Amino acid sequence: MTTAPHQRVACAAPSMKIYDWFNGPYPARVRIALAEKGLLSKVEFVSVNLWTGEHKAPEFLAINYSGTLPVLELGDGTLIAECTAITQYLDSLDGEPTLSGKTALEKGLIHMMTKRAEIEFLDAVSMYFHHATPGLGPKVELYQNAEWGEKMGEKAIRGMHYFDSLLMDQPFVAGDTFSMADIALLGGMIFAGLVKLAVPEACVALRAWHSRMQERPSVKTWQALVEQGSSGV
Repeated sequence: MTTAPHQRVACAAPSMKIYDWFNGPYPARVRIALAEKGLLSKVEFVSVNLWTGEHKAPEFLAINYSGTLPVLELGDGTLIAECTAITQYLDSLDGEPTLSGKTALEKGLIHMMTKRAEIEFLDAVSMYFHHATPGLGPKVELYQNAEWGEKMGEKAIRGMHYFDSLLMDQPFVAGDTFSMADIALLGGMIFAGLVKLAVPEACVALRAWHSRMQERPSVKTWQALVEQGSSGV
């Protein structure tokens, strides 16, 4: 049966909310995972402006004690914070593609490499940003330790070399398949780009991996969302 041109087909309302900021490196991880899973249509994005400190305001702290983005809110009001927790939940909603592993071994390796991408790279870039640069400005950055920030910048560079050595021998961060670990490393690369923390020329394998990641439909979708968000600011 065809639908007359003047008739509208009812669409299901989004069943989840995500509180984030359109070009945030941590929110990028969740947005890319949503695109990989084909779940973007099920989500309503609620902007929380990092640059004006909305994520540290009492209203948002009532949503997330840690004052960090992103946060997932389910239809029943359940709140899930922390990128790894959110992406794990999303990955459990349906089958393919499986981003957190199918077998016990895959799950263990992906979890390990996701954690390493956070600790050795992404979180180190974050500390560099918040301490060694103006960060989010004086209204948000109430304490800064420049020496610590520079140390974290050095740690991030070491992390780049570590992942470069890893990617010399395998196509993806946790082995032969794209996974949440790759998304976490992408978050680090996005953040490094924002703060102009250059990837060393010697990191040929990491640079090649990053170029390949730019061609993934999910990453292109994320880039389009960033452009859309930029036009609305």
